[in-house]
Amino acid sequence: MKDRYQIVVIGGGIVGCSVLYHLTLRGMTDVALIEREDLTAGSTWHSAGGFHAMNSDTRIAALQKYTIGLYPDIERESGRDIGLHLSGGLVLAGTGERWRWLRSELAWLRAQGIDAYELSPDEAAQMVPIIDPSGLAGAIFDPLEGNLDPNGATHAYAAAARKRGADVILHDRVLSLARIGAAEWRVETEKGATTAEHVVNAGGLWARKVGRMVGVDHPLVPMVHHYLVTDDIPQVAAIEGDMAAVTDLEGFTYLQREGNGVLLGVYERNPRHWAVEGADWDYARELFPPELNRITPELSIGFQRFPVLNGIGIKRWVNGAFTFTPDGNPLVGPVAGVPNYWAACGCMAGFSQGAGIGLALANWIADGDPGIDVFGMDVARFGPYASNDRYLRDMTAQFYARRFVMAYPNEELPAGRPLKTTPCYDTFRELGARFTVNWGLEVPMYFAPSLDFSETSTLGRSNADPIVAEEVAAVRNAAGAYEIAQYARYEVTGSGSERWLDHLLSSRIPSVGNIRLAPMLNPRGWLMGDLSVTRLDEDRFWLTGSYSLQDWHGRWFERNLPNHGVEMRNLTDHLMGFSVSGPVSREIVQRLTPDDVSDEAFPFLAVREMDVGSARAIVGRISLTGELGYEIVVPTDLHRTLLHELRAAGDDLGLRPIGDRSLDSLRIEKGYGIWSTEFRQDRTPGMSGLDRFVAFDKGDFIGREAALRERETGARESLVLLELDATDEDAAQDDGIWFEGRCVGSVTSGAHGHHVGKTLALAYIDRGVAEAVPELSVFVLGEPRTARILLEPPYDPKGHRLRDIAG
Repeated sequence: MKDRYQIVVIGGGIVGCSVLYHLTLRGMTDVALIEREDLTAGSTWHSAGGFHAMNSDTRIAALQKYTIGLYPDIERESGRDIGLHLSGGLVLAGTGERWRWLRSELAWLRAQGIDAYELSPDEAAQMVPIIDPSGLAGAIFDPLEGNLDPNGATHAYAAAARKRGADVILHDRVLSLARIGAAEWRVETEKGATTAEHVVNAGGLWARKVGRMVGVDHPLVPMVHHYLVTDDIPQVAAIEGDMAAVTDLEGFTYLQREGNGVLLGVYERNPRHWAVEGADWDYARELFPPELNRITPELSIGFQRFPVLNGIGIKRWVNGAFTFTPDGNPLVGPVAGVPNYWAACGCMAGFSQGAGIGLALANWIADGDPGIDVFGMDVARFGPYASNDRYLRDMTAQFYARRFVMAYPNEELPAGRPLKTTPCYDTFRELGARFTVNWGLEVPMYFAPSLDFSETSTLGRSNADPIVAEEVAAVRNAAGAYEIAQYARYEVTGSGSERWLDHLLSSRIPSVGNIRLAPMLNPRGWLMGDLSVTRLDEDRFWLTGSYSLQDWHGRWFERNLPNHGVEMRNLTDHLMGFSVSGPVSREIVQRLTPDDVSDEAFPFLAVREMDVGSARAIVGRISLTGELGYEIVVPTDLHRTLLHELRAAGDDLGLRPIGDRSLDSLRIEKGYGIWSTEFRQDRTPGMSGLDRFVAFDKGDFIGREAALRERETGARESLVLLELDATDEDAAQDDGIWFEGRCVGSVTSGAHGHHVGKTLALAYIDRGVAEAVPELSVFVLGEPRTARILLEPPYDPKGHRLRDIAG
């Protein structure tokens, strides 16, 4: 071990070795990996070694596809046999509803450029002859599945990294990490110490303990997982070459060839945690005794689906630990407030995601940016709440138990809830609210007519649809009150605040008493936020953004904040309020304030401080519904009071509370995008249409050069509004869009436009196709639906209602 390295990677599993290799690919060869024991001596060594490209997040799926595609290169470069079997895999459906869902997955795979196809039950049994096809509805075959030798693949990454100049240091546990000045770490180990500019936590089962060395409590926990390996099976031995892997979704099992037998793994519905704080430091290549009583219900289903197993001996059981996060995806990236510390942990699917993690992290360290949208595995997607042990146990147990359970788009899961609530939560419950969750916060979806109403889980439109339609009608014809506690608010003050915001944001900075929509870009010209900037005084501003991005944006603000002249505070928990919108919203607000809120005194995009009921409020003339509207923000302790006073003032005028479902319908009728669907880190102002808010002719701002280049060359994609020929279901995020036999785009969000009576979707489409305005095909739940590009929104295309203009 040298006295100093540019980067030290802690942990010698598949993820740590992949990170080390990818750092050397980017030319960073002054790097070392430090492992407390031998390579793979955590969860890697006992892994089943399976891999696949499917993921509910298409950006992570693309990284998984990259991971799989890299294996032949790693084998070739390292000269190590990794036991690669690109066998492809079958996914079985045991019910008609599951088959409907699986066909939508097939359409998704094809939209990602994966040549998957469907099979009948008998065709599946011909491909894998130990399957009993009885009771099956169908299957799909995904060519990007397979398995490898975990030990061989890990050592191959390490060997390839060594060839490129990296050090691999074994049998030397890291004891502590300490800051030296502003930009270095002292890494104390059992055999000495070294200094590093960057440290990467790829600690696997020990990652939580490594994180706590620097004051970071990562939301991950080890859980135990079973699989068995059988003796030889004649039907398997008779197959020449690879045998397709099998995932039986109704059986909670996965199966792959192991020699002339099979490996059968189980995701039981009664999972067990282990070593919540992290494994003991002296834990190594140890397994736990099989817990057959706990896994028998699922195991028995597997033996029914593969009946030959009933007469075959079991060669060995594996019951080992690996780590889970609340949503099952890894924790990757920098942590706010801890300079040059990087997470690469919480990865339970290392052989599907290892290279993708390495690629993103190496880019991040080298360029300050991962180069791709990796928010789905960004450590900043969780707040501090996620590291609470009770929450972590509940969420990871739920994820594990539902690993193969079909998820419905309108389904709300109970684990870890309610965690955070607003002062209006109990009142909302009395009013029939049904909640979803945003970054731990309970948010109303809609308000049911009775407390005993129960929404049916469904792939199509649900029995709550008429309720949502009534909320939409209230906004279009009278007024709706939408809680805006799930908006993040940041106060920026100081003599340098205008100058800094002018550099941070791509829009112009508003004058005092006004609001502007303000795209925020990174140096490559990709979106970092769709904020609004409000100027309350000469040197006092509010930035308003997405509630779930508080840690993500906080990290970005911290990175770009000047050393003096600017102060920034997160006021999200201290300020809440309501958006009141609809044709009678002005009358309702006027009843609660002595100030004049007429259009002449209070025009569109103005902001005023005024008394509203019992509170001194900040009120903005802005709305996401496409109607005349006001956002009223008050101190949190007066939030519930504001709700009661709004209801009293608006009850006779038709005011009703509304939730997220109706807001989606209202905004899509206007073609309005939101963050995480239309606006993401892999989109640009030109693609998203946010370029209309970019002040290209102002002074320098982050991303200006890239934005100017895009304006000159044109964006490769365009955000469009589609009308679909569908009546019982809506398009979902990432549904593929096809034209003349090729995939030309994907849906970002879909909803029923209740007021206009149309099935609508926002989508990104190749620019040339979008400009031709053709008739397209969108696969909704696996079925092609005709779609047309709308040249203007179907509701109030000129924006008269929003601005309260007659016409």
